Amino acid sequence: MGLLQPDPFLNELTSMFERNRDKGSVWVTVKRSSMKSKSQKNKMATAGEPVEYRCLIRATDGKKKISTTVGAKDHQRFQASYATLLKAHMAALKKRERKDKKKGVDGDRKDGAGSTKKPKRV
Repeated sequence: MGLLQPDPFLNELTSMFERNRDKGSVWVTVKRSSMKSKSQKNKMATAGEPVEYRCLIRATDGKKKISTTVGAKDHQRFQASYATLLKAHMAALKKRERKDKKKGVDGDRKDGAGSTKKPKRV
């Protein structure tokens, strides 16, 4: 799928999260982009024209790819909607299992055999 407007992008991202709720992942990447080629940017820089950078947001679930660009003036509104969307769909995350690493580390250091400290010179 091509470049979408921000509102249809958020709608499609919502449906992507819904499709992958039970099993699957959704990857979202955000980067700065001017949407111009390198030669066009160089011409604009030599002419003294400012280059307008936009925020390029891409999302994929491995099967379908969607993307949008957001300008500086629409960024606050988009970010608020995107944050609400993420908060609503973070319920499917698994709790991380924590292993007790302190027991193994403390047991090794108590005997002092692995110490490589140099003696102080007086």
